Amino acid sequence: MTSGFLGPRASHATPGIGSGLSVAIVGAGIGGLTAALALDAAGHRVTLIERRTGFSEVGAGLQLSPNASRVLIALGLGPALRRAASEPPRVVVRALATAREIGGVELGADLRGRHGAPYYVIHRADLQTLLLDAVRGRPGIRLLMGRDVKGLTETKTSVELTLESGQGSKSDSLSVDLVVGADGVRSTLRGHFDGRPLKSCGEAAWRATIPRDAAPPELQGDETGLWLGRRRHVVHYPIQGGQSINIVAVVPERLGSEDWGQLGEPAVLRAQFADAAPILAGLLSVPDSWLVWSLVDRPTARPMARGRVALVGDAAHPVLPFLAQGAALAIEDAAVLALTLRADDVPASLAAYAGTRASRTRRVQSAARGNGRTYHAGKLIGFARNAVMRRLGPSGMGRRYDWLYGWAP
Repeated sequence: MTSGFLGPRASHATPGIGSGLSVAIVGAGIGGLTAALALDAAGHRVTLIERRTGFSEVGAGLQLSPNASRVLIALGLGPALRRAASEPPRVVVRALATAREIGGVELGADLRGRHGAPYYVIHRADLQTLLLDAVRGRPGIRLLMGRDVKGLTETKTSVELTLESGQGSKSDSLSVDLVVGADGVRSTLRGHFDGRPLKSCGEAAWRATIPRDAAPPELQGDETGLWLGRRRHVVHYPIQGGQSINIVAVVPERLGSEDWGQLGEPAVLRAQFADAAPILAGLLSVPDSWLVWSLVDRPTARPMARGRVALVGDAAHPVLPFLAQGAALAIEDAAVLALTLRADDVPASLAAYAGTRASRTRRVQSAARGNGRTYHAGKLIGFARNAVMRRLGPSGMGRRYDWLYGWAP
């Protein structure tokens, strides 16, 4: 890692990086919060703008593979992560209908030893809380809540944002050297230079969190469980210090929804898994409340940055949840942006950022789409998939993703 990226603030930043650009980050999700910390550490003045008036993340988990955890650790969040996250020893892959073990993926000490950073699972709200605590502890970061960006005017030397608050009752403006769009999969800022629409995938992710002791005893262990079946799969793993289990079920969906996190009827999901093995059916019968997300896809923005505006995370490159890389790629983006940004030529440095990230994000997006097809395969392709898993074994399966997990900024 470059020394100018480490710690709360760079004490001997790379020339041009520590000159103190003014940066507005739109969106205070995982990517926006990480970008604020990374840019502050590089010596820039950050204004973080969030349209919500408060922070209340839904009950869902996420996975932080070594390519993401090493960035957060370098930002000084290692101790907080160790307290809040869990480190599963492996992924156990089973057949959805029979519970027969198909294969596995070695994580834990094996992965940490190869890549020098852990593979964590964590409650999204816990990660957001520790990032937000770090942001509030940095005097170089200003947090504006309840502000919506309604306009953007770019000149050769600055960007002016028009902000609206109080349901349109008040408006003001903010002038900065550059803007970072971290405003999610339905990004408004992406329309500034890439208007390609989102594409519905015909699938939905159902998410729930349950007490660990409410799960079937056989599924209360520390490992991650992955259940594969035709057009469906289920993932579960412990979060919140092992007190809870996060469950994600991906199923076909005829009509997508624009809403983020609709309530789902438990009986509807159970009907999708009427043929599931009893142990899996038992797990899916526990939650009395589910939140449902329609899955959408869109290619990496062309470009990810232009002029004095850059995109990070889902705003730039939505990632389907079949590789657990949505949050990880946003964290990667934040690190690369902070290392690339130079005060002497903002447009050129943002172009360099976009060029550096494009091939990586496209490869990850493609791999996630491919995993989705493999996870949901029918009998013939499923037979070949299972044979490959058995031949490689858990360690070999883990090494298949060295290109992904071994990344460092």
